[in-house]
Amino acid sequence: MLAAMSATPTSGRESGDRCPGALRLHAADDGALARVRLPGGLLTSVQAEVLADLAEELGDGRLDITSRGNVQLRGLPDACGAALGGRLRAAGLLPSDRHERIRNVVASPLCGLDGRDDGRTDARVDVQAWARALDALLCAGEDAEEDEAGTSDLSGLSGRFLFGLDDGRGDVVALAPDVTLIAERDGRHALLCFGTTGPALRLAAGDAPRAALLSARAFLAAQRASGVGAWRVRDLAPEQRPSPERLAERLAAAGIACSLVPRLTLPHGPAPPPGAVHGRDGRWALSLAAPLGRLTVGQWRLVARAAARDGDGELRVTPWRGIVVPGLTAVAGAAHRTAFADAGLVVSPDSPWHGAGACAGRPGCAKSLADVRADAAACLAGTLPGGADALPVYWSGCERRCGHPGGRWVDVLATDEGYRLAVRDDAARGPATARTVPAREMADAVAAARTTT
Repeated sequence: MLAAMSATPTSGRESGDRCPGALRLHAADDGALARVRLPGGLLTSVQAEVLADLAEELGDGRLDITSRGNVQLRGLPDACGAALGGRLRAAGLLPSDRHERIRNVVASPLCGLDGRDDGRTDARVDVQAWARALDALLCAGEDAEEDEAGTSDLSGLSGRFLFGLDDGRGDVVALAPDVTLIAERDGRHALLCFGTTGPALRLAAGDAPRAALLSARAFLAAQRASGVGAWRVRDLAPEQRPSPERLAERLAAAGIACSLVPRLTLPHGPAPPPGAVHGRDGRWALSLAAPLGRLTVGQWRLVARAAARDGDGELRVTPWRGIVVPGLTAVAGAAHRTAFADAGLVVSPDSPWHGAGACAGRPGCAKSLADVRADAAACLAGTLPGGADALPVYWSGCERRCGHPGGRWVDVLATDEGYRLAVRDDAARGPATARTVPAREMADAVAAARTTT
C-alpha cells in the first residue's frame, strides 16, 4: 500500500465520517452494526466471553473480525445501544465514550511470542505495551497536555485514522498506517513516520507512544490549516502534511529528543500465517484465521476457552482476520489445533480459505449486487489448496470494495453481468486487466489467479 501515500489526495469529503463504533451504530439491512475497537488486538478470555454473549443475546450469533483487528456485532436491534454500551463498559471494552472510535491501533501480533528473531536480538520492543500505553493516552482526552493550538482532545480524528506499531518484522508496515512506529533492532529506539514513507524520526522506545499521540495532533493541525476534510494522512497533499522537521520541533517542545533519518528503508514482512508458533521457554502460540473473517459464537467460545484453560488468558485479534492464542504447551497446542480445524477454523496456510475474505454482501448490505459470502464459500469449497504463497483473494459486492486487502491481491467483484476477476497491485500504475468469469469456471479461475507470478 505504499503507493497509496503518493496517490492524488482527496480534495474534500462530501459527507462526514460515518465509521461505526460501539455507540454509533450503523444501520445495515440485516440490523444495526456495532464495531468494538481492540487496540493492539488485545482481548482477555473473559472479555471474549462477553462479546460472545452479546452476539448471541443481541446480535445474529456471529462475530466479524475487521481488517484492523477489531470486532463487529451484526443484526442488533435498533434500541440496544444503552444495554450494549453498559455491558461493554463493565467488561473494560469501552474505557471512553468520547474517544472509542479513534482507538484504531494495530500491533505486530506475534511480538514476544515467536522464538526466532530473524537475526535480531532478543531486545525487540514489546509493541503490545506500546499499544496499551497509546490507548491510555488516546482515552485521556481533555486530561492530556494541550498542544500549541490549545487542543488536547483527539476525538476529532476520523474513525478511519490508523496507528501502526511494528516490532521490526514489517507486518504492520505493510498495512500503511497513518502514524507508524517501528521498533529498531537494538530494543532501545523506534522510528516514527507519517504513513510508511520517509523521512522518519528516531527516538527512544520509551517515548514512542507519546510521540505517536503528538503526531496525531500534528495531523489534526495540518487538517485544519489545509481546509480539507481529510480522514487520513494520504488525503492531504504532500505539501499539506506535517514535515518531519516540524514534527521534531513539536516533540522537542514536549521533552522528546529525536533525530532525523532522511533515507529510510522500512521492513516489509508477511502477515503471520495460521498454524503453530514456536515460542520461548517451551511455550507455543496458535495462529488461526476466521473463514471469510467471520466466526460463529460456538467457534469464538471454543477459542476463548482454550485461552482461558490452557493459555495465558489472552487473545490477540489480528488485522488479517485471525486470532493468536498465546501461552500454550506443545501438547495443548496440538490438541487445540485439531479441535479448531474440526470446528471449521483455518489452522494451516495450505487451506484455500487462508487469505480469503469477503465484504458483508447481501442480505446485510443494500449496495451489494450479490450474496458474495455464499458465492465465495461455494468457490473455495471447490478450490485446491493454494499454499502459503498464494495471493489474497477478496469478494466484493460493489465497487466500494469495503475491507479489501492491500498490496497485491485477487479482486472478485460482483457486477450486473456476474463476477469480474482481476489481479490488483497497489504499487502498480494503471488499471488492472479484468474479465468476467462464468460461475462454472470461478473456482479454477480464482485458483489460477492466486498463483500468478
